[in-house]
Amino acid sequence: MTGNGSSNGSDQRISLAGSVALGTGVMIGAGIFALVGQVAGLAGAWFPVSFAAGAAVVAVSAYAYARYSSANPSSGGIAMLLKDAYGPGVAAGTFSLFMYVSMVVAESLLARTFGTYLLTPFGLQDSVVLVPLLGIVAIVLATVANLVGNHLVEGSALATAIIKIVGIALLAIAGLVAAALSGDGMLSDVGGGSPPVLGLLASVALCVIAYKGFTTITNQGDDIRDPERNLPRSIGIAIALCAVLYLLIAVSVDTSIGADGAADARDYALAQAAEPLFGGWGVGITVAVAVVATLSGLLASLYSVSRLYAMLQEMGQAPTLPVRMSRQPLLITAGAAIIVTAALDLTQIASMGVFLYLSMDVAVQWGVLRRLRSKLNARRWPLVLTILLDLAILIPFTIVKIRDDPLTVMVAAAVAAAILVAQVVTVRLRDKSSPG
Repeated sequence: MTGNGSSNGSDQRISLAGSVALGTGVMIGAGIFALVGQVAGLAGAWFPVSFAAGAAVVAVSAYAYARYSSANPSSGGIAMLLKDAYGPGVAAGTFSLFMYVSMVVAESLLARTFGTYLLTPFGLQDSVVLVPLLGIVAIVLATVANLVGNHLVEGSALATAIIKIVGIALLAIAGLVAAALSGDGMLSDVGGGSPPVLGLLASVALCVIAYKGFTTITNQGDDIRDPERNLPRSIGIAIALCAVLYLLIAVSVDTSIGADGAADARDYALAQAAEPLFGGWGVGITVAVAVVATLSGLLASLYSVSRLYAMLQEMGQAPTLPVRMSRQPLLITAGAAIIVTAALDLTQIASMGVFLYLSMDVAVQWGVLRRLRSKLNARRWPLVLTILLDLAILIPFTIVKIRDDPLTVMVAAAVAAAILVAQVVTVRLRDKSSPG
C-alpha cells in the first residue's frame, strides 16, 4: 500500500462506481454510435452476432489485464505490464506506444462521431470540413475540463454514464417494442443463409474496438480506492454493461432499418434507425444521447490516456515538450488527437485502432504467458485462447482491408514502423546517457 492511507486521502480517490463510469464513459461512445454501420457492412445480417462475439473476445482478453492490475496497481497500467514482461527496452516501449496511439485514435473516433451526429439533423453529417472542425472543438472542451481536475472528471462521468446507459437502453427497448407492435420480425434475415465468414470475423475485430475502453481502467491504479479489489471488479462490470447495451441497440437497429440500411447510413446508423420508428423526435433524442456519450467519452479518455503517457515519460520511452509546462501528457495527448481528427475519416480511424490495439494485445498476452504467469498466479488457457482469438479476427480484418482499403493498411504500417524506429533511437540514447 502507498503512504497515502489517511481517510482524507482515501476520500480523494476514485470510487468503484467512478471507475466503472470512467471505463464505460470511454467504451459507450463512438463504439456504438459510429461502428454499427461499419460492422453491418462487413457482417451483413449477422452484425448483432458480431457484437456478442466481440464481447466474448474482450472478456477473455481482460483476464490478463485484471490479474496484472490487481497485483500491480499503477497509473501506467499496460505500460508497466509490458515493462515487467519484456524489460525497459524497445519491445515494451513499442507496444506501449501502440496502446497509447490506439487510445488517441479512439479519442479521434469519439470526436468525429460527435461532429457527425451533431450535424445529422441538418443533413450535414458528411461534411468534410464541419465534422472534423466540431471534433476538434470537442477535444478542446474536454481538455479544458480535464485541466480543472479529477473531481470534475469523475463527477461528470457518473452523471453522464447514467444518461448514456439509460438513454441508449430506452432507445433500444422502445425500438424493439415499436417493431413488435408494428409486426416487424426481429433478426428475420439471420439464419436465411450462411454468414460471410471472412466479413463476420473482420467485423468482430471492429467490435473489439467498441469494448477496448476497459483498458483505460488499468491506468487508474494510483487514483482508485482499494485497487487490488476494485480494478478487476470495475473491468468486469464495465464490459458486462456495455455488452448488454450493445446487443440491445444492435438488435433494435436491425429491426428498424436492417443490415443494409445500417451499412448505407454507416457513420450515423443509430440516428437513421430512430427515424422510421419515432420520427424527428427520435432522431433528436438519439443525437442528444450521442453528444453526451461522445463528449463524456472524450473527457474520460483524455484523463486515462494522459496518465499512460505520463508513465511512458517517466520510463524514458516517450518524448517531453522542449518547454517546461504543467500537464504536458494531457496537452500532448489532446494535440495528437486533434491531428488524427483532422487527417482521417471515421472508417480509417477505426481501422487504425484495430491494427494497433490487437497487435498490442497479442504482445500483452504473450508477455504474461511467457514471463509473468507464475508471478501473477495466472492460468494458461485464457492467455493462449486470447492470442488465438486475436489472430483469428486480425488476419481476416487485414485481408479485407488490403482488398478494400489498402491506403489505410499502408498508413497503419507506416505508423507502426515509425513507432518502432523511434523506440530504437530513444532506447539507445537513453542507455548511452545512463551512468554505468
